[in-house]
Amino acid sequence: MSKKITLACAICSSRNYSTNKNVSTTSTRLEVKKYCKHCGEHTLHRETK
Repeated sequence: MSKKITLACAICSSRNYSTNKNVSTTSTRLEVKKYCKHCGEHTLHRETK
């Protein structure tokens, strides 16, 4: 079962991306390096509540 999640920049806290996550296999919060258009660089994006 997948759940739609939102990824927020760790530096400026802007919510830039949304994706799906398989809840039954992944129990921890997702952390991915993605490009932030507000910061202008690649930063760590974390799953929000």
